[in-house]
Amino acid sequence: MSIKTKAAVTAVLVTLGLASTGLLSAATVTNTMPVKITIQNACNISTTAPTTLDFGTQGPLVANIDQTATITVTCTTGAAYNVGLDGGGGGSINARRMINGTNTVGYQLYSNNARTTVWGNTVGTDTVAGAGNGTAQTLTVYGRVPPQTTPPAAVYNDTVNVTVTY
Repeated sequence: MSIKTKAAVTAVLVTLGLASTGLLSAATVTNTMPVKITIQNACNISTTAPTTLDFGTQGPLVANIDQTATITVTCTTGAAYNVGLDGGGGGSINARRMINGTNTVGYQLYSNNARTTVWGNTVGTDTVAGAGNGTAQTLTVYGRVPPQTTPPAAVYNDTVNVTVTY
């Protein structure tokens, strides 16, 4: 065997030997990749709630007419919140009214089933407090149209703003 042939055979054998020991295989390196999200205290009011507080079709307003609606609030876990309801188009929490032209129908919104606690928008006074749990929480609004002089037949409306303070 010539020297060139011996050198080639030796090179092949050395290469095969290195390959079989893994020294010529692909190399790897490992590092870490940080992954991050920052959650801040936040609340949302559902786009499908509040539901409509509909007192239905009525005749003379000679007795209380009670109905309910719901508000759905979602806040981050642990976020303290207060839900307030303003006075609506009439502007007064103590004298809410539905309007048709110059005629009105008085009503009130309450935070309890007994309808004794008026639901307003002053935090710490007449709002509804809660703590977020990261999922939707449903609050019930208790409405009442009290006995009053019955206005002309028509559809009467109001819009109440719902505010979540957190």
